[in-house]
Amino acid sequence: MPRTITAIALLFAACAAGTVAAAQELRIGLQDDADILDPDQSRTFVGRIVYAGLCDKLVDIDPDLTIVPMLATGWEFSDGGTTLTMQLRDGVTFHDGTPFDAAAVVANIDRSKNLPESRRKSELASIESAEATGPLEVTMKLGAPDATLLSQFADRAGMMLSPTATEAMGLDFGLAPVCSGPFKFVERVQQDRIVLEKFPEYWNADAIHLERVVYLPIPDTTVRFANLRAGDLDMLERLAATDLAAAKADPDLTVESAVSLGYQGVTMNVGNGPRADNPLGRSALVRQALSLSIDRGALNQVVFEGAFAPGNQPFPPGSAWYDERFPVPTRDVAQAKALLAEAGHPDGVDIELQTTNNPVQLQVAQVLQAMAAETGIRLNIVSKEFATQLKDQTAGDFEASSIGWSGRTDPDGNIHQFQTCGGGINDSRICIPEVDELLNAARVGEDFAARKAAYDDARDILVKEGSIMYLYHPTWIWALDDAVTGFVPYPDGMIRLEGVRKAG
Repeated sequence: MPRTITAIALLFAACAAGTVAAAQELRIGLQDDADILDPDQSRTFVGRIVYAGLCDKLVDIDPDLTIVPMLATGWEFSDGGTTLTMQLRDGVTFHDGTPFDAAAVVANIDRSKNLPESRRKSELASIESAEATGPLEVTMKLGAPDATLLSQFADRAGMMLSPTATEAMGLDFGLAPVCSGPFKFVERVQQDRIVLEKFPEYWNADAIHLERVVYLPIPDTTVRFANLRAGDLDMLERLAATDLAAAKADPDLTVESAVSLGYQGVTMNVGNGPRADNPLGRSALVRQALSLSIDRGALNQVVFEGAFAPGNQPFPPGSAWYDERFPVPTRDVAQAKALLAEAGHPDGVDIELQTTNNPVQLQVAQVLQAMAAETGIRLNIVSKEFATQLKDQTAGDFEASSIGWSGRTDPDGNIHQFQTCGGGINDSRICIPEVDELLNAARVGEDFAARKAAYDDARDILVKEGSIMYLYHPTWIWALDDAVTGFVPYPDGMIRLEGVRKAG
């Protein structure tokens, strides 16, 4: 074969190989960077998206929010709901070769409950003991029936980590996490990328059609969408509502959506260190005034073009758990001013509001600022990178923080850990023993009416305290290059990779 023809043939072969390689890599644009990649310590929504490819759980949900098997293939409650026995999947290994078995589950539960830095403690508080009652059987003894436990196992509390790795790495586990999901950890560059590659020994490998997944944090929604249209991303999560029409009109893109289980709001520092000593932190009247200064419907229209649902509770209007006695409040500037005067601040108050540094949340903060100013509440906006915002919020280095929650299948997941004295994500540090009693009671038993009554009684107290000002309930919107197929939208906002393909 002449040298020129050989060179051309090699060039075509190289191009073909490059096309195949590109088809095997999925590049996902995230709105934020994840925090530490340790399910026991982490709290970010985008971290959970990464975990969907990295860490299998004991159970999962389907798109209709039904609990379905994952690493546990079956389960049964007995002894009046105080014993949970789970049967585990055979033939599963962690990414480091450690076998997944009942002993591994026991070690994970122990870590989640007893690691000092664990945020999962309150989620698994009902478990008094866990024992390997067979190689692939684990039995948990509960202090009382817990209607929320399976839904906890469908999220971070149920993510199984290699006991070999957690013992060897301790608190550094999140630097190189070892789980049992379809993809294993390769590298992370903060604020730049998280890279995973296919785990050949995955128990459900036939459902995985990608070789590599790259998660790219791009906080600017405009830039993220432009990167998708330019071909630098294959899909993105949380498409801005203002870009929805353009995405739907682009013949090279597809759009998927699902109604969220969560909310966006403002967390108030009422007892988390010295910075709680301010008018907002000291006075429930000031917090009530701030809430009354906001027109939630107008906020939704201005920022989201009406795509989201205004809200004022952990559960959206229309949810079976929503308390109809407290509908979304109408804006009342006069009443807000009266409350400020009653609180001893007739001339208004100054409050620092921290928010993440993406354009959408900055716009939300600016709308809040403009509305609150009319009542004499002067919001000073401080923009921070998301991980920094969370760090400062945890440490109590804030007065008010614009922050959301992606939501959980059981209502407990939207309120208990935020509003109980020892809650793992109670950054406001509100602590009302009566609320603890009610929210703990709502965990016990399966009777809907009894649980609903407990949540409603807690709402009677919490609506006056106002430690979290709920604003709206989002709709998850994903945009994908039309080469990507097989993606199924879920109400929890996760990007599950089973069945996802990318054409060359």
